[in-house]
Formats: sequence, C-alpha cells, structure tokens
Amino acid sequence: MTKPIRKTTLRSLAASAGIAALLSAGAATAQDAQPGEGANVVPLKSSIAEETFQTLLVMKALEELGYDVEDIKELEYAAGHVAIANGDGTFMADHWDPLHVDFFEEAGGDEKIYREGVYSQGALQGYLIDKKTADEHNITNLGQLKDPEIAKLFDNNGDGKADLAGCTPGWGCEKVIEHQLDEFGLRDTVTHNQGSYSAIIADTITRYEQGEPVLYYTWTPYWVSGVMVPGKDVTWLNVPYSSLPGERSDVDTALPDGSNYGFQANNQRIIANKAWAEENPAAAELFSIMKLSANDISAQNLLMQQGQDSEADIERHADAWINAHQDTWNQWLDKARAAAQ
Repeated sequence: MTKPIRKTTLRSLAASAGIAALLSAGAATAQDAQPGEGANVVPLKSSIAEETFQTLLVMKALEELGYDVEDIKELEYAAGHVAIANGDGTFMADHWDPLHVDFFEEAGGDEKIYREGVYSQGALQGYLIDKKTADEHNITNLGQLKDPEIAKLFDNNGDGKADLAGCTPGWGCEKVIEHQLDEFGLRDTVTHNQGSYSAIIADTITRYEQGEPVLYYTWTPYWVSGVMVPGKDVTWLNVPYSSLPGERSDVDTALPDGSNYGFQANNQRIIANKAWAEENPAAAELFSIMKLSANDISAQNLLMQQGQDSEADIERHADAWINAHQDTWNQWLDKARAAAQ
C-alpha cells in the first residue's frame, strides 16, 4: 500500500521548487543583464575615415551591453583627448601610444583619462620611396636627401626640392616629421606637403603608377601598404639616428631587427573619460580586453579604398567581423557583464 505524502514533504518540495525557480531566474537575469542601461556614450574619432571600423566595433559591443550610444563625432586627436578628459566625449578607439603621449599628458593624463589594455598592437610609421629609385641610386636613408641631387629625384613641381607626401596637421605625425626635417638638416632640400592625406596619397599613388619616383609618409595598418607593398613596390627609409620631439626626445626608435624608421612602433588603445569609466565598470572592462589584429584593420581599410566606403558598407564589415569571431565577442561581453556584478 502506498504511503500518503506528508504535508511537510509537500511544503519542502514546494520550497525547493521555488528556490530552483529563483536560482534559474537569477541565472537568466545575470546572463541577460544590461549594465549600461540608462548610460549615454559619445564616441569620438579623427577625420581618418578608416578609423570608423574599429570605432564601430566598440560601439556595437557597448550597445549589446545596453548603453545608449550616439553617432560618432569627429575631432582631431589633440582636441579629442581634451574632450575625453573633460567628459565632452566618452571614448576614442584610436589613441596611438606612444605617438599621442603629448596629447594624453596635456589633457590630464591618467588622472582624467582611462587607458587600459591594447586594442591593436604593432603599428609602424615612417618614410618610404619607390623601390626602383631606391635600387638605382642606392637610397636607404632619409639623410641622403640632404644631397640636392638625390632630393631632386623626388621633385614634383620643378623647384629642385624633394616633395614629401606628409602628414595632416593635428594627427601628431606632423610634429615628428617637422622635427626631423630640422634635426637632420633637410629644410633646404625637402618640402613637407601637408593637407588632406587622402588627396595627397592618391596623387602619390597615381605618380607611382605612372612610373615616377615617390617619397611619402604612411603607417600600418592602413590600405596604402596593400597598394604599394613594402619590400616589393616600395622600401622603408631608415633615419640617420633616433630623434623625436617633446617628451620622447630621448627615446630610441630602433626596431628589434636594427631598422630605424624614425618612429616608435605603436599600439592602438581605447581611451575613455576616467570618471565615466569608474562609474561604468562593464564598459571599462570591455575597453581593456577588446583586441583587433592589424591585419584585420588593413583588410577592411583596403575594402574601403576599393569603393566599399559607405556607412552601410562599414556597418556590414563590422557585422561580418563579429560573426566571424562570435565566440570571442561573447566572451568579451560576458566578462564585461561580470565586471558590473
């Protein structure tokens, strides 16, 4: 004969079921948590269109955490650092360390700006010339342009001076170039052409394709080195010795293999308003752990150069990257949510 279930047992079962339901609900709540709910985000970037991709990835991750993310606002780096420090902007995904160290310190440094982790590492910068001219005249060093006969090879306008396709004012690289032209005694033989980099480099590529000698500044990761490939089409120039402006005056810019392109290897980092980051630990954690390879940036940038440069195109590129790295993406979001617990 079956024994009747006692009322105490029924109550115990009901209590256990209730606890299980609560635990289940708690787990679901934690998994679906939106730590950014109610918090506003103002993304900043420079005028470099190719920075939109990496900025958009950060924005999409923040949106998944519940943050209210505004459209990107464009400010050149110096003003962008000040805006971040003052709270007029929330984050910038393309702080170049150490190229932007002066902007960082002048805006308040660690006291006002949150800067943890490395978003993309191993960025190079420097001066390049076409390989044909380099091989014919044995040009390996920027200092050789002090010779008027060598400099004249890169004269575009007939004034007898080499024309260097240079850096847009406000980016930081122009300070290094201007400093080095003085330091290496190149003012009489080299003209630093500045303005819209996209226009200047487009003209440079056209002249290269027409078989003319070219002298230009660029950086990696960027699409230019996918069109004029270092080692194949063009060659990096070394500098006479290390010499940088500002707080980096004593820095050695030589690379591990002994090459010296005049610029330190840089890491791209996400910076944010420090007070905001402290109030939003989920976002702060996200900023510190997101990683994007230089190869992925270059590949996306080349798609833009080939015509896929609309907002819809870049949005599609970002979504495709997320889909291809979904497990990593989910891990970032989980760690960010856990930091807010």
